[in-house]
Amino acid sequence: QVQLVESGGCLVQPGGSLRLSCAASGSIFSIKNWGWYRQAPGKQRELVENITSFGIRIYADSGKGRFTISRDNAKNTVYLQMNSLKPEDTAVYYCNAVTNRQYWGQGTQVTVAA
Repeated sequence: QVQLVESGGCLVQPGGSLRLSCAASGSIFSIKNWGWYRQAPGKQRELVENITSFGIRIYADSGKGRFTISRDNAKNTVYLQMNSLKPEDTAVYYCNAVTNRQYWGQGTQVTVAA
């Protein structure tokens, strides 16, 4: 079992930056991939960025050049650094971990508005 707790979501102005955190506990050693997803109102959940246990990153075009996923293995924490935020980045952001199944956090709200 893996438990994920996201934090860091808030209201930010367009052009601003935000760093989301995802703290993991439980069977950390079995995690193969970490990821950040988001879901805007009325839309399907979509991949933002993913990082494998080998450090290979996979990212969606929507965040290319603006978002960066990183890991701190000592803290069992994954981060999503988001820069140059746009109103269309407004969504609930979810942390994801994959072992032999998927685990999700409860989500953290990011709102980009003036």
